[in-house]
Amino acid sequence: MPIPRPTPEPIPTDQLAITMPPHHTSHDAERRYRKERLAAALRLFGRFGYEEGVAGHITARDPEFTDCFWVNPFGMPFGHLTVSDLIMVNQAGQVVEGRYHVNQAAFVVHSSVHQARPDVVSVAHSRSIHGRTLSTLGEPLEPITQEVCAFFGDHGLYDGATGVVVDEDEGRRIATALGAYKALILRNRGLLTVGDSVDAAAWWFLTMERACQTQLAAKAAGKPVLIDEESAARTRAQLGNDLVAWINYQPLYLQITRDEPDLLS
Repeated sequence: MPIPRPTPEPIPTDQLAITMPPHHTSHDAERRYRKERLAAALRLFGRFGYEEGVAGHITARDPEFTDCFWVNPFGMPFGHLTVSDLIMVNQAGQVVEGRYHVNQAAFVVHSSVHQARPDVVSVAHSRSIHGRTLSTLGEPLEPITQEVCAFFGDHGLYDGATGVVVDEDEGRRIATALGAYKALILRNRGLLTVGDSVDAAAWWFLTMERACQTQLAAKAAGKPVLIDEESAARTRAQLGNDLVAWINYQPLYLQITRDEPDLLS
């Protein structure tokens, strides 16, 4: 007969590790952290095919010089970016740290959003295929899956000009259309997301792109059944905050930094 074994005692929950955003006690430490997350997010966007030529940017507000932001330099592929390649730009569009030029379109849109939303640390806007495709329809995301409910009542539609944004007035109009939302569909151009961390902004972009893909596929197949507004709002309350986005993003961050540790140099 088998020898009976005692049932293992459960480990107290206060002894288990839990992944939560770190707290930094200096601007230098927080700056380094944000730059590492920014470089990793850009590598992930490159891996997922969210770049086209020199288009596409993610920015991170500097923790000390809050009217400046870090951004990927003009003309450098996402897949090659490292922390040391990032540049810091002021509100006048001037590079104040780094050795590369800034894309003017990145400055105009991102600077306008950063100025309008002091609560925002990071802004993401890039060339994802499904986000661009849905944007051509001029319609919002519909509550057809649990994941998309994170955006229920929390994303807008910018129905303005469709060319390259180099006009500061249009940048301000985009920021106005974003308002207090976490995301914006730019008609005929794609998606823009924001967050109180790089991780949150990147996660919202990634999951919003998948939501666009799901909506396009569902409507091509038939007539989707909508989740009722009460359930959608309740799900948004559970899934739609930046802490949940940060937590969801951590497996991707671990994956890219372990696969491509050179990005941290």
